[in-house]
Amino acid sequence: MRKSLTTKATAVITMAAMLTSMAACGANESAPADNTQPESSADASAETAAAEASEEAAPSDEYDPYQVITDDAGNPIDLGGMDIIIRDWWSGDEAEPQNDYEEALKDYRDWIQETYNFTIKSQAISDWGSTPQDFVDYVTTGGDDVNYLFVLRDDPAITSAMANGLLYDLSTLDCLDFNDIKFQRNLLHEQYSKGDSIYAMFAGYSEARTGVYFNKRLLTEAGIDPDSIYDMQADGSWTWDKFDELMSKVQQDKDNDGTVDVWGLTLNEGVMTTEAVFSNGGSFIDKDASGKYVYNLESPETLEALEWTVDMYKKYDMPDPEGAEWDYYKEAFINGMAAFMVEDEYAGAPGNFLDDMQDEVGFVMFPKGPKMNDYINVWTNNPVAIPGCYDADRAWKLAFAWNLYTNPPAAEYYDYNGYLSTARNGKFDERAVDETITMMTEKGTIAYHGMIPNLSLGSDFVWNITADCVVSEQVEAIRDTWKAYVDEANAQ
Repeated sequence: MRKSLTTKATAVITMAAMLTSMAACGANESAPADNTQPESSADASAETAAAEASEEAAPSDEYDPYQVITDDAGNPIDLGGMDIIIRDWWSGDEAEPQNDYEEALKDYRDWIQETYNFTIKSQAISDWGSTPQDFVDYVTTGGDDVNYLFVLRDDPAITSAMANGLLYDLSTLDCLDFNDIKFQRNLLHEQYSKGDSIYAMFAGYSEARTGVYFNKRLLTEAGIDPDSIYDMQADGSWTWDKFDELMSKVQQDKDNDGTVDVWGLTLNEGVMTTEAVFSNGGSFIDKDASGKYVYNLESPETLEALEWTVDMYKKYDMPDPEGAEWDYYKEAFINGMAAFMVEDEYAGAPGNFLDDMQDEVGFVMFPKGPKMNDYINVWTNNPVAIPGCYDADRAWKLAFAWNLYTNPPAAEYYDYNGYLSTARNGKFDERAVDETITMMTEKGTIAYHGMIPNLSLGSDFVWNITADCVVSEQVEAIRDTWKAYVDEANAQ
């Protein structure tokens, strides 16, 4: 008998395939789903959740990852020489450590594998496109002798998979404590939950997502101190109205020829529309206290955000030249044709398109709408799942190993955020890293629209929100379809 552990520290698939999985793989009898308990809603703030978790978590200066976990006989847990593969679509050969943190991490991971008698490594097997179907095929055919932890991607078919036994119920495994701060920092387990059951996990800080880039030269030429935007972000006055005001100042016809020379804004409109909705406390699909999905497109917060977004596009969004590629906005911003760009944080990371920009840029969180008291970032992370066809003992061992593997390697790294280290090597200035990106990992929420089978946020709706659209008409066109999708998801 094991000692209970409480360390505080996919592709579109048919329902027929899902139902077949229960016969081929066997329903997970040791982990029945229970839909009777309350579920956290989509407006959960990770800042609050992490703070609450921290009250129960061991202080970082008391954290000891090298404390041996034993069975009832007092011996270290023995995983029996188990070889584990974290199956993803990007990992290559393990690189040599490049800094003190990576050295400490390697030493720690070597120690856990020796102490608990297992091996673990990440390996690219599927590709991004095939990953969901590869997972389904693996589980529905009963799996094999390889011990996999599957890294999946956000895909609506996961809802059907959760309902039909393809993913192991992680809430039944006592080696996982979802109150641990490493889970509360991203809340992915709440996104992939149903009732008391949890079907996927992610450890650590969430990657920063959508924010606002600004060209410091263009702002300065328009009489705007670039640092003033950081100051507004810091004191809480960075709002939709302030964003509107700044774009109106910087958008100019410098030579008075009737043609705008510097535009206020350029962007991938779908990214801004989505972030604007959440920045006002809205959403497209929510989740109620009973765990049911809720159609939320017509909430006052969501509609207000959509109307404001269309207004911003009408006034400031730089039109693409005829025949331009869909991502012309990148070239426009790099070449100083627009002062602001709404885009994800990745754009300024090393090796991405802002590497080619000569002007200095700043980066802040998306401004808050009138219905919000604070900024918000919509987190998206890759869920890690255990195949539902594994028995309870095998699943426990996989979860135990992964839980150790994802722990910080020492007390001094208890709050280590690797995303910040990466950002420092990119296009970002000091305040963007220390203030904005740090804030993005703390002020976040999860979204549920990706959990609804058949719902495609972009092609169904968001891509149709343009400068010349009528919001009410777009809503009316998709209302009944989305409500039906939600009803179908709740019926599973």
